[in-house]
Amino acid sequence: VGMMFFSLGAELAMSPMGERVGAVITKSRKLPVILGIGFLLGFLITISEPDLQVLANQVQAVPNMVLIVTVAVGVGLFLCFAMLRMLLSVPLNTMLVGFYIVVFVLAMFVPKDFLAVAFDSGGVASGPMATTFLLPFAMGACSAVGGNIVTDAFGVVAMVAMTPLITIQGLGLIYRLRTKHGAVASAPTVSGDAFALDDLAIIDL
Repeated sequence: VGMMFFSLGAELAMSPMGERVGAVITKSRKLPVILGIGFLLGFLITISEPDLQVLANQVQAVPNMVLIVTVAVGVGLFLCFAMLRMLLSVPLNTMLVGFYIVVFVLAMFVPKDFLAVAFDSGGVASGPMATTFLLPFAMGACSAVGGNIVTDAFGVVAMVAMTPLITIQGLGLIYRLRTKHGAVASAPTVSGDAFALDDLAIIDL
């Protein structure tokens, strides 16, 4: 019941707000403003996403705040890509194919633990807070520029849902490189004189 009221409240409060904000910032026609506010909104909405909090508690290898901020920054960046796609009329399939190529290339190098979490967390970034705000936000922005809502606005949630696949794998790759570097740095070094015998040692022999 609590989740039902939460979803209802989020929809009633966030959807009109998102549509209005999207329309207002797009009418300014200032690309830095559109991308800056889009990034900030994507970041803040993701930070407040309850599903992401649950995911962070499940991943013991990474501090909660590191994981949350990583995904939130990724959502902000991907929302910027979604806005650019809308403004420049870039086909959705082109961007999805390009980013999924990156996803599967990263999967070849990421530790298995991070890989499993990344592919299971596709729906985390597109939870009730994100979908009730970001989709109306994209629809309002699309209407303001006179675009086609069906082909331009829809697809923003698909972009956002792909965020953890890249950000969590990227985080796993960083952890792997740091662990490998730490192991190399902590290994004892053997110099060329390690087995050299001094004069006393020779006399003892």
